[in-house]
Amino acid sequence: MPPRKKAAATPKAPAKTRRSKLAKDNDLSAEQEREIQEAWSIYREDDAEGYEDEKEGVIATSNVRIVMRALGIEPKAQKDMDEYLEILDPEKEGYVTYAHFVELAAIQMNSKSDETKDEEVEKAYKLFTLGNERPITFSDLKRIAGLLNQDVSDDVLKAMILEANRGGGIGAGVDMDQFREVMSKAGVFTANVPWKQKDS
Repeated sequence: MPPRKKAAATPKAPAKTRRSKLAKDNDLSAEQEREIQEAWSIYREDDAEGYEDEKEGVIATSNVRIVMRALGIEPKAQKDMDEYLEILDPEKEGYVTYAHFVELAAIQMNSKSDETKDEEVEKAYKLFTLGNERPITFSDLKRIAGLLNQDVSDDVLKAMILEANRGGGIGAGVDMDQFREVMSKAGVFTANVPWKQKDS
């Protein structure tokens, strides 16, 4: 008898990324935490003397600027960088722990001015409305979903509108204030949220 073929394994749906306690304590979104972890891992050291118990390892103090640059939070002034290093490595031991770095990175990543955030909201809003001063409509959502090659049902798109405008009706659409609230609830303005079109 020919050998029986094994049944193909059913692929599991990717698990939804959850924020760690450290991320929650520092008001970081799951996306921000992932970005920090990726940048950190490039220069991570797990065998630094005296830091063997650090679960996430450490990075050399000399690499802090490079990691911050990768995250887009590198300070422009050297005096600011010196101040950060003093906070991260006060005893000048030459290494920085993950928890301390996350605390500093969180402050920098969440310190965008309200004006900058408003500009991002307006820019994203206009992607939906094609630059027109009007609410985001069902047709707008359907168009964006198509551009992103996302197979989203009409019922889901309608539910998104009703959630955003708090049951104001499909025809009412989503105005700028409601859109801003949705973006804020997403955790971070620069994250890939369902309402924001990816860069082409």
